[in-house]
Order: sequence, then structure tokens, then C-alpha cells
Amino acid sequence: MHELVGALRSYAWGSRTALAQLCGRPVPSAHPEAELWFGAHPADPAHIRVDGRTASLLDVVAADPKHELGPVAPAFGDRLPFLLKILAAEEPLSLQAHPSAEQARAGYQRENHTRVPLDSPMRNYRDENHKPELVVALERFEALAGFRDPRRTVALLRALGVPELLPYAELLAAQPDSDGLRTLFTTWITLPQAMLSTLLPKVLDGCVRYLKQSDDESAATTKEFVAEARTTLELAEGYPGDAGVLAALLLNRITLEPGQGLFLDAGNLHAYLRGIGVEIMANSDNVLRGGLTPKHVDVPELLRVLDFEPLDLPVVEPERIADGAFAYHTPAAEFQLRRYELTAGAEPVQVLDGGPGIVLCTAGTARLRQGAGELRITPGSAAWISAADGIVRAQAADDAAQLFCACVSGR
Repeated sequence: MHELVGALRSYAWGSRTALAQLCGRPVPSAHPEAELWFGAHPADPAHIRVDGRTASLLDVVAADPKHELGPVAPAFGDRLPFLLKILAAEEPLSLQAHPSAEQARAGYQRENHTRVPLDSPMRNYRDENHKPELVVALERFEALAGFRDPRRTVALLRALGVPELLPYAELLAAQPDSDGLRTLFTTWITLPQAMLSTLLPKVLDGCVRYLKQSDDESAATTKEFVAEARTTLELAEGYPGDAGVLAALLLNRITLEPGQGLFLDAGNLHAYLRGIGVEIMANSDNVLRGGLTPKHVDVPELLRVLDFEPLDLPVVEPERIADGAFAYHTPAAEFQLRRYELTAGAEPVQVLDGGPGIVLCTAGTARLRQGAGELRITPGSAAWISAADGIVRAQAADDAAQLFCACVSGR
């Protein structure tokens, strides 16, 4: 058991306050801080502290995968199969989806064959892995995720009262299924800029009218799509003239309360809007973007990987597995995530029976005990548990503490 120091990532959509406050650093930070990575991803591995020195977790695992990963090592190519993060979004992330494992392998080999450099901004596939992911809200967390039931989308398009939207609404009404969604999404995401520049302002005007009518208590109008209308206006303000603003009208608008999770499998179109959360995913950096970003957008490749089946709200409610212990169940083989709410004065609780695993603190101070060893972790700090370590127990040091425990599924 060793202290694990996360790798801080700065992106334009990050926050100058959220991660700094969580970690107890001065606010505001010098740059937007978006993610704190705890894992062994080649792009930015975390570091473990051993005998006063630091070493890359990537190098530590590569040097002795049997010791660090144990029996799960061969199944995942002697690599830690998951990446744990704290994510802080002040502004929306790009409209994106992730490939399946088969699509990732084919795309990676294709781009290698055409000699696209791994660090090229035009590269879609930086590894051969898929990227199922789960985010758990630490505070209210807003997102767009998965295609909405087409019938509700038709109702939304009609409710905006934009004549230019009606042909698209009728197109989807005539085929309210995945094929209809594919047709409409493809039409919108590939609209010529001249047509987009005409249609989008009318849609935004419709959103403004809808919100005004919803604010009028005497008006006989519904408030069903207020969040969708506001989000459309916010996205258009940040990304004027972007086809992704239209595409966002087709997605579920989701609000997670603290403790709730959101799971996204391969092909699910999504965009995180704002909030702070703990995120765990397969150890991959493969992202296909469709808009709402200055980064590389590859619409044909995005269309190849998208799953257009309407998605019921993919909210993951935690299962209480013991007093103060909650599990988040997903179909991902690479990871599982548990949350522990430790109360002051309570007896230590077992959080892991050997690794590979990562224990992350998000509130309070916790004492971790493994054998004769003890480690204190505070918000934004974590511990690496190797497969050679034994049972790890946790206890609140003073007041209440919150921990997240990441390990391989089934362990």
C-alpha cells in the first residue's frame, strides 16, 4: 500500500475553483483544472511514493505486473485495465462517443497503417481499447447522454414552435426508431454551413420564446422541456454556428444528484455539461467527436461507431451493500466502483482484499490500514493497493470521510 499522487490535467472546460478547493489549494488556480488522473495511462500516469521517492505507476506495473496486478494481469495484457479520475467541468465537454473494442482495434491498426502519428491532433485512435465509463456525482452534475425516445424528441421539436423545424419533426414522427434518429442526426450534423446559419438562429429564437412562455404562469404551456431549451441556448453561446447544438436536441438531458452515477457504453453519444464527479473507465483515450469543441472532429468516423438505439436514462443508482457502503454495478469487465461513507468514531471497515485497486478520498481524512502499515489520505489524494497487498481497512480519522474504491470487476 503506497500513497498515489494524481496527475493534474488542464483543459479549457475545467474549473479554476472545484479541484483546488477539493484538494485544499489556493483558489482560484492559475489555469482551468479539468481532471485529476489516478492510473497508469501512458499519456499521464499517476506516481506512487515509496521510501521518500516517487515512481510512475505505469513503470511500476510494467516492471512486475504479476506482483502489482496478480492473476488479472494476463487478461488485460499486463496493464492496469482501468483509469480513475476526478472530473471538474465548468463548461460543456465536446459532443462525443467511444468505440467498441473491435472498432478500436480496427481504427488503431488503420491509423497506424496510414502513419498518423500517435500524438497527432488528427488522430482518432490512440490505443486498441474500448472505453466504457461511469461517472458518479460529487455535487449536482449535468449531462447529455444517449438518444432520447424519438416520440419525446418530436414533442420537443414541435413545442419550440419553429416552422423550419417541423419537416424534421415529421421525418422523425414517420419513423420513430433508431433508423429515424440516424437519418435526422446525419442530416443535421452534415448540414452545409449556409443552411445551418439560417436554421440555427430560428431554433434559438424558438428556445427563447418557449422559456418566456414557461415563465408566464398565466400561459397555458408546458414546462417539460425547459432544461433542454436552456441547454441549447448555452451551447449556442459557447459554440456559435456549431452543428452539435442541433444534435444536442436529440439527447437525453440528465441531472445527477450527489451519489448517483451515469454509465455510458460504446457508441453512446454524450456531452458532460457541468459539475464535479468521480469517473472510472477502461484504460483508453479513444474519443470520436462530433462538435462543441475546437478539437479534431471526424463526423464520418463518429457515424461509424454511434449506437442510435434510444437509450433509457442511463442513471446508475448505488446499491447499499453494508452500512455506509455502496456499489455501482455496470457490465464493464475492467472495473467496479464502490463508495464508502465513513462516520466519526466508527470501527474500521474493509474496503479491499488485495489489489489491484485504488482508494481515493473525496471528503474528510481517512486512515487506511494494511497489515502493520497505515496511510492517511485527504481529499484529492489516494492509495495504490497492489495484488500482493492483503486486506485494507479504512476508518475516519476525525470527522466523517468519503472514499471511492476502484478495482477490477469481480474482485
